[in-house]
Amino acid sequence: MKPILVIGSSNTDMVIRVCNLPQPGQTVLGKNFQMFGGGKGANQAVAAQRAGGDVRFVAAVGSDDFGRAALETLSIEGIDTRYVQTLDGLSSGVAMIFVADSGENCIGVAPGANNALTPEYLHSHEQIFADISVLLVQLETPIETVAAAIELATQQGATCILNPAPATPVPDRVIEALFCITPNESEAEMLTGVTVTDEKSAAAAADELLQRGVKNVVITMGRNGALLRNASGSHRQTAESVNVVDTTAAGDTFNGVLATMLAKDRSMRDAIGIAVAAATQSVQIAGAIASIPHLGKL
Repeated sequence: MKPILVIGSSNTDMVIRVCNLPQPGQTVLGKNFQMFGGGKGANQAVAAQRAGGDVRFVAAVGSDDFGRAALETLSIEGIDTRYVQTLDGLSSGVAMIFVADSGENCIGVAPGANNALTPEYLHSHEQIFADISVLLVQLETPIETVAAAIELATQQGATCILNPAPATPVPDRVIEALFCITPNESEAEMLTGVTVTDEKSAAAAADELLQRGVKNVVITMGRNGALLRNASGSHRQTAESVNVVDTTAAGDTFNGVLATMLAKDRSMRDAIGIAVAAATQSVQIAGAIASIPHLGKL
C-alpha cells in the first residue's frame, strides 16, 4: 500500500467535562479537566495509521512543550513526522473543549503555528507528495495551503479527500479537484445553503456539491450514520446505537479510516461502512486521540 499523506493541524486539547454546554454569557462549573493530543490533522493521521495505513504527516508546531509532546505522540504511533515544521517564536495550537454529559461538545481553537503552514513550504518540499495514494486535508490550516496541497497531490495522481471542518467557505476550484468531500450537517449547510435535517435534505445538499465538480459527497450525520452521494446514486450507511460518552474526534476517526480504506482499494461503500463503525467506537471513549480505535489489518 502506498503512503497516505495527511496535511493539517496539530493541537493540544484541554477538555472540561460539564453537565450542559454553556450558553452565551453563562459560566458553568466543570466536573474535571484533562489534556489530550489533538487537532484535526493529527487526529486523522492517527486514525489512518491505526486503521493500518502508512501515514506521512505535514503540520507546523511551536518550539514549546505542547509541540514536543505532539511530535512524540505521533512518532510513537509510527507516523512519519519528518516534514512537521517546528517554528520558533510561535505557540503550538491549543483547543479548549467543553464536553457535556450528553457527549456533545463545543470547541474553541487558538491555531498558533498551524496558521504558519504555507503553500511555499509545500512547493519547496514537493518530495512530500511522491508516491502517495491518498491526500487527506481539513480546514484548520490556511485555505491557500489546502488548495496548494490538493493541486500538488492531483499532479501525482493521488485521491484527494477534504474534510471541510471547521465550517468555512471553500472555493469551487478546490471542490472540483476533489475525489471526495466529507462535511457534517452544519458544514454541508455552510457550503450549500441547504439546511440538513434528514436524508432527503442531506441528498439535496450533496447534489449542490456534486454540481460544483466533486466526484463523491459523504455527509456525516452523527448517530444517524452517513450518506454517500455520487453520479451512481445514494447509499445510506446506518450507525449502531451506543452509549455516547464524548463525540470529540468522531469525525476525525471517520475521515482517517476512510482514507486508509480507500488506500487499500476498498469500495466507497465498504470504506464508509468501516469508517462509521470506527467513529461509533470512538464516541464511547473520552478524549480525541485516546478514543481512536485500532483496526489493524481490516
